[in-house]
Amino acid sequence: MYVLGISAYYHDSAAALLHDGKIVAAAQEERFTRKKHDAGFPKYAVEYCLREAGVSLGEIEYIAFYDKPFLKFERLLETYVALAPRGFSSFRLAIPVWLREKLFLKDILLKEFKKFSPSYDWNSRLRFSEHHLSHAASAFFPSPYEEAAILTMDGVGEWATTSLAIGRGNSLEVIKEIHFPHSLGLLYSAFTYYTGFKVNSGEYKVMGLAPYGEPKYVGEIFEHLVDLKEDGSFRLNQSYFNYCTGLTMTSQRFHDLFGGPPRKSDEPLNQRHMDLAASIQKATEQIVLRLTRSIRRETGIRNLCLAGGVALNCVANGKVLSDGQFDSVWIQPAAGDAGGALGAALAVHHIHLGQARTSFGKDSMQGSYLGPAFQQSDIESRLTAIGAKFSVMKDDELFELSAAALAEGQALGWFQGRMEFGPRALGARSVLGDARSPTMQSVLNLKVKYRESFRPFAPSVLRDDVADWFELDGDSPYMLLVADVAKERRLEMTEAEQLLFGIEKLNVPRSEIPAATHVDYSARIQTVHADSNPRYHALISAFKHKTGCPVVVNTSFNVRGEPIVCTPEDAFRCFMGTEIDALAIGNCFLRKEEQAPSLRLSYESAFELD
Repeated sequence: MYVLGISAYYHDSAAALLHDGKIVAAAQEERFTRKKHDAGFPKYAVEYCLREAGVSLGEIEYIAFYDKPFLKFERLLETYVALAPRGFSSFRLAIPVWLREKLFLKDILLKEFKKFSPSYDWNSRLRFSEHHLSHAASAFFPSPYEEAAILTMDGVGEWATTSLAIGRGNSLEVIKEIHFPHSLGLLYSAFTYYTGFKVNSGEYKVMGLAPYGEPKYVGEIFEHLVDLKEDGSFRLNQSYFNYCTGLTMTSQRFHDLFGGPPRKSDEPLNQRHMDLAASIQKATEQIVLRLTRSIRRETGIRNLCLAGGVALNCVANGKVLSDGQFDSVWIQPAAGDAGGALGAALAVHHIHLGQARTSFGKDSMQGSYLGPAFQQSDIESRLTAIGAKFSVMKDDELFELSAAALAEGQALGWFQGRMEFGPRALGARSVLGDARSPTMQSVLNLKVKYRESFRPFAPSVLRDDVADWFELDGDSPYMLLVADVAKERRLEMTEAEQLLFGIEKLNVPRSEIPAATHVDYSARIQTVHADSNPRYHALISAFKHKTGCPVVVNTSFNVRGEPIVCTPEDAFRCFMGTEIDALAIGNCFLRKEEQAPSLRLSYESAFELD
């Protein structure tokens, strides 16, 4: 039995396909259209999923959509009515879009699916899952647990913004919810907006900026913005916000409280912005910890799953893990709306159809390598067609040459196997560097990614070596946990260095792997496993053999504002448009200096700021 899951029309559209409950394929639409956070119908993602399974849409028994648009519209109308006459400008803009595109979503979806198979009765096959149920299903059903508590936190679904579900076997029940407008995700997004970054895109920048500041405004946040209860439930004082019916996230009262108007995106960051980032990050961690501690007390359940956009806050996730309330924590790698496509399909399979789960002890996400792969012959023909110059090597030779390039300080594009599902590059569509290099972070940020210099990079470390380098002795395959670098790997700071503030801290090496160590000695860790990604494991093993270090820097294969590369052509264009030095695609190895100068591109301003 095939079940196809869809998320679309808000942001990060995606498709996911199950066969008898096993995940066959999953991908975001943006990877195919090359439009960041593409919200349109995921036509190309659906086509990919069907192609991967070798089936037509007519062979799909059920199609699952990840939320219920009528409930979302109900929330929109009730909010405007409750706050009228405020918000008329926003209402005037929103209602025509809903009436034209979103309210009658079932008809729109049926029209899209009829393009695939005009004669099939999709009306009887289409199912709608509630938004937070989709998130919870995406976290619990692929998890390694037979029983778990599932905490979902995001901006807002239909009404829910935070929810607790209990999963046992193939059953899943949402038992508690916090409703709009009280939202941890929207609180964080308000600070994202206020510090000059894009909502639903720049939240991770705020998280990365936080260690450069001091959490000076935590008191103001809890005194004026958030009423936090003992059980972790909370209410937001709406007089400080404008997202219910306005065209901005924050109100004049918010601006007065924090000392001025929102930063414009082209204005420089200053210490106040860093302190604001540190403050909302600290407040978020406190709220999340109070929620998880309350869940442990109330349920007695020893395993925790996390989903929703807030679950991509890997610093908060690391705090939850180290807090020790739960024996084990598992986070859906596609925790945002894209993962809702997978969750909706899983909800139909296990809840609606009552199909059993058959394995426990290991998650079923397959390393999140669920996107398209390319055969070696196809890679060679594609590269030849666009004029690329490359050498074809055996595996061992490729790993050795790639490891040597890293050891020489080169930036290496690494394109291998199936593309990752979710926002993180996990060693399939990655740009890699030497973690030991004190200049690699700035090189990758400024010359490859064309983005802010403060942005941190993740270390990929061989699983067997993680405890020797970090204060973590467990799995983190999806780069969703932050832990500190091991004390014995840190470098002592001089008195002068300890007095530095803000971005001045950036160029101070903090450890033996400075390119992957943030200014607070933390790191967003990916453990690399031979069973889930043998080629990436082999590369890092070759690098360790050459240098003694089992850690490389891993960042996504794209520039800021561009989706992660999907095809060999995408990878070659990004390679030629940036200062990436070498590129390994399958068993093809490319050097920048060997490429025709006429193929050079300029990616520095090719995409909008993210």
